[in-house]
Amino acid sequence: MNKRQARLFAIGSTVIATLAFVGLTIDSHRQFPKLTNAQNITPAVTHGKDVWHKYNCINCHTLFGEGAYYAPDLTKIAQHRGAEYLKAYMKDPSKFYDEQRHRRLMPKQDLTDVEIADLVSFLDWVSKVDNQGWPPRPILVTGAGVGPMGVLQAAAGSAPPPGAPPAVADKSPIALGEVVFREAVPACAACHSLVPGAQMAGPSLAGVASRARETVGSADYTGQAEDAAAYLHESIVQPSAHTIAGAMYSASGVSFMPATYGKDLTPEQIDQLVAYLMTFK
Repeated sequence: MNKRQARLFAIGSTVIATLAFVGLTIDSHRQFPKLTNAQNITPAVTHGKDVWHKYNCINCHTLFGEGAYYAPDLTKIAQHRGAEYLKAYMKDPSKFYDEQRHRRLMPKQDLTDVEIADLVSFLDWVSKVDNQGWPPRPILVTGAGVGPMGVLQAAAGSAPPPGAPPAVADKSPIALGEVVFREAVPACAACHSLVPGAQMAGPSLAGVASRARETVGSADYTGQAEDAAAYLHESIVQPSAHTIAGAMYSASGVSFMPATYGKDLTPEQIDQLVAYLMTFK
């Protein structure tokens, strides 16, 4: 290839690349309203975005993989956890763990009720954006050894002895339910993951509240519950009241889950555990 041919090749390649870039950019902007559900951007969502920036949430968290990496990506957090959990957590994160054992995982921002509600609306809108599977990794929301928003707890923060009262007083039922989940005997977290698709000795509880509603409404349901919360309560105290045929977690109509929680946990602890599990949409 002589100099003239090389020059023409370079110019032609540049023109083709430029046209491709411009075309893809135009096509992306054409699809943005549909991909982002722009029609659902309400004043509450807009204000929630302002709250996100006002309190510098991006200094620790990420959206769509962009931001800091100290705390987890929250792109789909609203789909993994219910609004009530998010509101309670943002109201006072310290109620969800023992600061002496786990250290301060998330600062208390002193958001107003309106700011919290609108920030939840913003995160709900973000969770419904078609992000084409990005970021391409599972988001750990909670689980054994992982804090409420997916932040790793201090390794030295081992669970207190069975029956020991929570170290932090005046917790919400959801926060207390998380304590029960981790510290019941045997611990729920020993057999159940809270990460979508991560099956352990028991099934993943990600989305368990939604599945509970579907189960109660199905013709195959054999228990006595009439709503999702009652079904979760029934599953804790009478795990064999309803089993799924062909599933690996039961045999001959008997669940492999211990049937002792009904007597080992107090009614209040069971209600708290149900409140916590109901946040997994």
